[in-house]
Amino acid sequence: MSLPPHTEAFFIGAENDHREVILQKANALASENRLKEAIDWLSVAVRYEPVRPEQLSTFVDCILRNFKRKPGGPEESPDRSRSRDSRGEDDAFDCPGCRSFLGEAVTGACGHSYCRRCFQRRLLSKCKLCGEAVRADHRVSVILSGLLEKWFPDEMNRCKRVSEVDQLCRRKRYREAVSLATDVIDTDPETSAVARLSRAEAYMALKQYRLALEDIAFCHGPNCSAEALFRKAMVLHEMGQVDESLQVFLHCLAVDEDFPCAKRQVEKILCDLLSPADENVKVGLRETTQNTSPHLRSKTLVADAQAQPQSSLQRQHQQQVRAASAHQQLDNEKRWESLERPGLSRAHSLRIHASSCGEEGLKRVCSAPQLGDQEKGALLKRKLSVSDIEPCVVDSGISKHKKQGVKGSKQPAAQAKTCRSVPVDLLDPNDLECSLCMRLFYEPVTTPCGHTFCKNCLERCLDHTPQCPLCKESLKEYLACRKYMVTAVLDTLIKQYLAEEYAERTKTHLEETRELSDLTKNVPIFVCTMAYPTVPCPLHVFEPRYRLMIRRCMDTGTRQFGMCINDPQKGFADYGCMLIIRSVHFLPDGRSVVDTIGGKRFRVLSRGMKDGYSTADIEHLEDTRVEDSDELESLQELHDAVYEQARVWFQNLKIRFHNQILQHFGPMPEQEADIQATPNGPACCWWLLAVLPIDPRYQLSVLSMTSLKERLVKIQHILTYLQSIPSN
Repeated sequence: MSLPPHTEAFFIGAENDHREVILQKANALASENRLKEAIDWLSVAVRYEPVRPEQLSTFVDCILRNFKRKPGGPEESPDRSRSRDSRGEDDAFDCPGCRSFLGEAVTGACGHSYCRRCFQRRLLSKCKLCGEAVRADHRVSVILSGLLEKWFPDEMNRCKRVSEVDQLCRRKRYREAVSLATDVIDTDPETSAVARLSRAEAYMALKQYRLALEDIAFCHGPNCSAEALFRKAMVLHEMGQVDESLQVFLHCLAVDEDFPCAKRQVEKILCDLLSPADENVKVGLRETTQNTSPHLRSKTLVADAQAQPQSSLQRQHQQQVRAASAHQQLDNEKRWESLERPGLSRAHSLRIHASSCGEEGLKRVCSAPQLGDQEKGALLKRKLSVSDIEPCVVDSGISKHKKQGVKGSKQPAAQAKTCRSVPVDLLDPNDLECSLCMRLFYEPVTTPCGHTFCKNCLERCLDHTPQCPLCKESLKEYLACRKYMVTAVLDTLIKQYLAEEYAERTKTHLEETRELSDLTKNVPIFVCTMAYPTVPCPLHVFEPRYRLMIRRCMDTGTRQFGMCINDPQKGFADYGCMLIIRSVHFLPDGRSVVDTIGGKRFRVLSRGMKDGYSTADIEHLEDTRVEDSDELESLQELHDAVYEQARVWFQNLKIRFHNQILQHFGPMPEQEADIQATPNGPACCWWLLAVLPIDPRYQLSVLSMTSLKERLVKIQHILTYLQSIPSN
């Protein structure tokens, strides 16, 4: 018997909302490291609907924290300490991810470079050096990979051969991959560790698990340790040893907590553990929540009170649901008793010890359809509790498979790390030149398409078009992010091996920057509109030349440029006002909205041009101070009269104009106690000059005045004229 559609929809919606609340509670407990309580609430949540793996991310983090805190666990293991300490010994040509030769280098958006294998196999979710998220769509760096191939041809050849093995695995040509990997291992011992991991993947796909475990056991050590653990866990999982695989996955995350594939596998395993054994067992949901938590019971009672009155058919349906739930629980109890081993208590049979019954626990829970979700939750809680998790000693062996088939395999002795050095006869400064400015790289930046340019050169190109200057590939997303991070490896190489050339290049750059930072010589001029001291002047910058100009003002730290109106004969007017940049908001397509405010006034002495925009040598203007007391008193009276006249004019404006002025220029400035306190005089004069509807040429003449009295008289004349015009 089915419920009416509207009633069924009500129950489904209520259950989904209730489930989300329970999941939020479980995640909150997990984030507080309260693992056992989190398991209880997750066990309740799956009674409504199976959880998705990605919903267990916080739960996995909690389990990992407990796993790493175990005495003698992975966080304190000697191998991990050696791996961490050995990073300082690696040279610039080591991949920060797998610690092997950089080879076909790929540079991320953060500026750090990794081998192509780490990117293609998605062994990274965050940069090991800076923690920034890593995207897999970046291509091989042309300049860096070309240099490595020139300087270290043998090592580059080995990397390419291992890359061929990985390509065969991606194409599912596993037997060919095994054959090629074996040839690489036999001929190039230095790449044996990486090649063995690739061969182990092929062996696993061919279901030759013993051989895969032998290869993985060979690779344990400071190099590739996280990937080796991940490969071992995958093999164990494929063999059905879910319990051991989960612990090895956790060990992998303890070594590298940002290993994305391992975390996804743990989420999937836990999701299987928590999911109901029978999809049809979605009965008695309200009874389950009431019996599990008093908080949920009270919430359920409120929901019941708010629900519509039940008909006799609905009551009969609920009675059938309760009976089915009770029968299911009784059946699960009987089946559970049949699973327990004779002579062992139920609690003891649930404990997981890596040294004894490791291959039974989680495997049994995942695969046994007769276990209900309540039993799975209880079992999972016992397995993952702090008191029950024992350190998983991975490097000491490979469980029973090592005892059976890997006794004769010996792990390689740790070899001293030797730093590579660039052959002097192959060092050519021309190999490190920017293709745009034809000079030595200064702050080299590598684009997602793999091409490298000086940072300033690339920005200038992107001012004109959002495409790579060499391959013309779209860089719109790269432009929108505006994260032009210096390629660390190339920057280090230049400073280390081309110290003299770099010093000369730096000197040139500083001279250019010093020239740009002079606020009286070659000052950048924005030819656009009138600007006034103390008055805001927002700008929409879209022309490439002004994009460059604004960026240079920011880079040099001056954050200032001149603003002048156009002059048909001279290019721009003889007088202008400096604008101070308060903030710049860059738009995704490269345009920007620049918030500026007026600073000092200036007079143009000479004009020039730089990279498309105007420049000028200038001198700053200041008002002539009035020292005589009588003149100062007269000037103060004039100022007060003009201020009052302006206030009346502004108040009598139509509401539409009044609001527009407030929106663009803000309210009228307050009267100042000292009208000669600043070189530009009272702020109210400049505010009035900006809002009064007069010709820009007339405004320019007032801007150029150095007498406050003359300026006030001009403004008074304008106000008198405007007030004489009858309003329509």
